Amino acid sequence: MSDQLAIPSKQGQVSAEEWQLRVDLAAAYRLVALYGWDDLIFTHISARIPGEEHQFLINPYGMMFEEITASSLVRVDQAGNKVNPDDFDINPAGFTIHSAIHAVRDDAVCVMHTHTTAGVAVSAQQEGLLPLSQQSLFPLSNLAYHDYEGVALREDEKARLQRDLGNNNFMILRNHGLLTTGASIADAFLGMYILQRACEVQIQALAGSRPMTPVPDGIVDTIRQQATQVTKGMGGKLAWPGLLRKLDRIDPGFRN
Repeated sequence: MSDQLAIPSKQGQVSAEEWQLRVDLAAAYRLVALYGWDDLIFTHISARIPGEEHQFLINPYGMMFEEITASSLVRVDQAGNKVNPDDFDINPAGFTIHSAIHAVRDDAVCVMHTHTTAGVAVSAQQEGLLPLSQQSLFPLSNLAYHDYEGVALREDEKARLQRDLGNNNFMILRNHGLLTTGASIADAFLGMYILQRACEVQIQALAGSRPMTPVPDGIVDTIRQQATQVTKGMGGKLAWPGLLRKLDRIDPGFRN
């Protein structure tokens, strides 16, 4: 029988603001596992801690997403140094992607990256995401692409990631996966939920080998305004409390 990880609690050792960020980020990891979007230990979600240092929280490398707790998250600086030397190590590819975005996007509090089957499948299709569903229209109004350059370990790729993402909140990493950013963890999670669903719909629709009915031209242009109306101006925060209640019923350990 494998031993359970014993992670000392950081509650009370960090600010109340950082602790809440840790709880929400740990919840996002658990939700990604719950929805089946994880890829063993190989993807990552980060949250930037307020301040000029651009430090952020990211997962300890080697822990399953279903194991992540608020206290296990690792705080790193822009050079990849752990603020607490006793913390676990981090995924170097995860650091490259997330540090690149946090360095230039102050509005991107959270950056979420996945390798789901549907997301990678769409990323490999030449036309990328198609306007085949209502779900697809929200990302299409704010979507970027980044060409595959191998595992994201090279420092020089950061500039190209920054350039390609620009001010967008959705990105498809060609032959690789999906990425969303948000002004909160809730916003980034909702963005990933919608982008993931759009990719799932596209893969299933194309598998039917029947003519497609794309959304009429021009409708994509109205989606930004409609998105605000759908969420009552709350963005991801509209669904987030319900998601936390769901986790508290079935998997409350993320709060530790």
